[in-house]
Amino acid sequence: MVNAGKRIRKIQAALESEKFGSAKEVLEFVVKNANAKFDESVDLSVVLGIDASKGEQTVRGSILLPHGTGRKVRVLAFATGDKEQEAKDAGADFVGLEDLTEKIKGGWVDFDVAVSTPDLMVKVGKLAKVLGPRGLLPNKKVGTVSDNLASIITDLKKGRVSFRNDKGGVVHSGFGKVSFGADKLLENLEVLVKAIKQVRPASSKGKFIKKIVVSSSMGVGVSLNPDEVA
Repeated sequence: MVNAGKRIRKIQAALESEKFGSAKEVLEFVVKNANAKFDESVDLSVVLGIDASKGEQTVRGSILLPHGTGRKVRVLAFATGDKEQEAKDAGADFVGLEDLTEKIKGGWVDFDVAVSTPDLMVKVGKLAKVLGPRGLLPNKKVGTVSDNLASIITDLKKGRVSFRNDKGGVVHSGFGKVSFGADKLLENLEVLVKAIKQVRPASSKGKFIKKIVVSSSMGVGVSLNPDEVA
């Protein structure tokens, strides 16, 4: 813990002396100062100009990042009949219905994202209390409910990310790994921020994106100018 404290203080000291002229320079700093013994994820937090207490101002969507996320995604597919084989062929890690719903009711949630065909959502919806709070319930608005399971699963494996604001009106999302380098991270960041802008609620007034902070998973948060992105 002492070493971790010294490492963070060193990064904070370096940050205080920096004056960034662009989003790329911010990402270069984040990459340079990510010195954990593993390939750290790079995450962003976007502070939005919305009233998160109003349902009509919810910001939610998904986007396929050009360079993926750099992490392995475990996909669960609720599917039966021909769709079950389609999901397996597309690379889903867990496929089925009754057996999976029973496991989930018992507390099992050892997967990263769930998809479903529309006809099964009546049954899958009964798992809302378990999956909803974890952000794992299939949802048509983010593209995880569809008859085209093969396409969804392929995109998820390639690096499609879903996003939704929290109760404070902030969107949190990973958008790559330190090993990507600043150029690829910037491309992913621009695509993700553009996707967030595109689902701006009509009732949101004033400046929509108020603040963007990026960091590596073991680093410190660094603010960048929202106008420099997308």
